[in-house]
Amino acid sequence: MSSYDNVRHKGKSAEEHHKSTLARIDQIQTQFKAPGSGKLKGKVCIITGVGSLKGIGRATSIGFAREGATHLYLLDYDGTNLPNLKETIQSQYPSVKVTTVQADAADEKAISGLCEQALREEGRLDVFFANAGWASRDTLHNTTAEIFMEAMRINALSVFLAVKHASSAMLQTNSSRGKDRTGGSIILTASTAGIRSGAGTVDYSASKAAVNSIAKTSAYQLQKTDIRINTICPGLIETGMTGATFEYARQRGTEGKIGQLNPLGRFGVAEEIANAALFLASDDSSYVNGQNIAVDGGLSASHPVVPGRWA
Repeated sequence: MSSYDNVRHKGKSAEEHHKSTLARIDQIQTQFKAPGSGKLKGKVCIITGVGSLKGIGRATSIGFAREGATHLYLLDYDGTNLPNLKETIQSQYPSVKVTTVQADAADEKAISGLCEQALREEGRLDVFFANAGWASRDTLHNTTAEIFMEAMRINALSVFLAVKHASSAMLQTNSSRGKDRTGGSIILTASTAGIRSGAGTVDYSASKAAVNSIAKTSAYQLQKTDIRINTICPGLIETGMTGATFEYARQRGTEGKIGQLNPLGRFGVAEEIANAALFLASDDSSYVNGQNIAVDGGLSASHPVVPGRWA
């Protein structure tokens, strides 16, 4: 028996662990629906990438509304599900104003215009969650220059534009709207693929590494403004983007193996990322700045470990 076996926790069987995982996820999603405590009361927020019915953007939009945001500006390239999202929020939280926009998050005119709209209508911008993203499926030698640049455009350029224009809006003060000093929170969706290899394609990983770098560099460009910039680096989360992986596993009867490489031994759900976004959007994270925060079940904390083997 190796020394690793001596210290390794003797866990449940695969079947028991899978049942536990599903129960835990159900508990998390149920808690997410509990009444909020007003952590975003008075805040004006922009969120991009909200179109997926199982997505991080949609879950975060609903979470921000639950926590009392004054006005949510919600953008997605595909407008199909925007009416449903607006109706869902306004039926549950009628005091929250919702504006939906169908546009490309990597279109500078659209992003600058949305920030200007928030200032014009509400007199302030407090939170910008740049969540829009795209993932290819190609191997290194099948990745064309066009695919690589499209990943950089959607994933990296979009967050650059968010930081550029959101920070300009957050530098505006407006005493009549309760904003006497500059400040705000800019949140960017990166990935564990942007931290270390093994979690994504070359183009996707490069674009998410750029997102992590943009946050760190911008934090210093905006020093002493009280504008905070951080990234969330999700691990394997069940969303519209990863739906094919989950569906394939369920068809094969191997759903219980999804996410087994991280220490928690399970996949995550959009609500868990939304909770991280809420933390960064609220004053609970008032001293958190320039960080790349992994929400990945511990995947990025270690080199891959095969259970039961040290080497």
